[in-house]
Amino acid sequence: MIQLEKINMIFGEGTPDENYVLKDVDLNIKRGDFITIIGSNGAGKTTLFNVISGNIRPKSGKVIINEKDVTSHPEYRRAKYIGRIFQDPLLGTAGNMSIIDNMLVTGTKGMKGLKISMNRQKREYFREQLKHLDMELEHRMSDNVGKLSGGQRQALTLLMMSLSKPELVLLDEHTAALDPRNASKVMELTDKFIGEYGFTVMMITHNMQQAIDHGNRLLMMDEGRIILDISGDEKKNMTVDSLVQKFHEIRKKDFSTDKTLLS
Repeated sequence: MIQLEKINMIFGEGTPDENYVLKDVDLNIKRGDFITIIGSNGAGKTTLFNVISGNIRPKSGKVIINEKDVTSHPEYRRAKYIGRIFQDPLLGTAGNMSIIDNMLVTGTKGMKGLKISMNRQKREYFREQLKHLDMELEHRMSDNVGKLSGGQRQALTLLMMSLSKPELVLLDEHTAALDPRNASKVMELTDKFIGEYGFTVMMITHNMQQAIDHGNRLLMMDEGRIILDISGDEKKNMTVDSLVQKFHEIRKKDFSTDKTLLS
């Protein structure tokens, strides 16, 4: 479904602060993959998402989606088939608009034949969808989103993204800013919607246990490179300690700091 070929990204090129953020990254993503991604700060995880989404163009290399070279396509063109959720719960919704208006604007993208206007049919459809969140938001559809908690906003963003039925979902530490209870709830909803819609997903997380427990494939990044790509039984049998040991074996860094680097 998605191929990255020899992707290189340089920040501050030609200056004393020149930094290769991505180095010769090759990656093949199959339809239906749920890939978790771990790595230290500065490893290149978010930059990788920015390249895939079209937020930035790589210095060299190709981004191929559905056998089409989209390397030069800007973010707004790729937004038709890529959904992205950020760490900040405020970024996925418009706080000065009501829940129903937020859903109307973004939640109809995947509903063929429905115009962006409200009627009884749509209202009832959105009400039924909100029930899946189990947060009583179906009774607050006229409330401005700015009145919701961070967990409620992130859950709503996840629902709206799911209703738009993107071909690829990018989750950029989407539970990291939430308290443990809300983080667990949003992750539960993430698994639910992925299972129901069969999305292809890439999820960045600093929680190594979360990376092991979710998805069918795990990538580890360091200094702009993918240094580990595991799936199947190898991933299922992995533990946090063995994952840290893998990092140590590959990168030859001080073992005592590995867990801090990755978590």
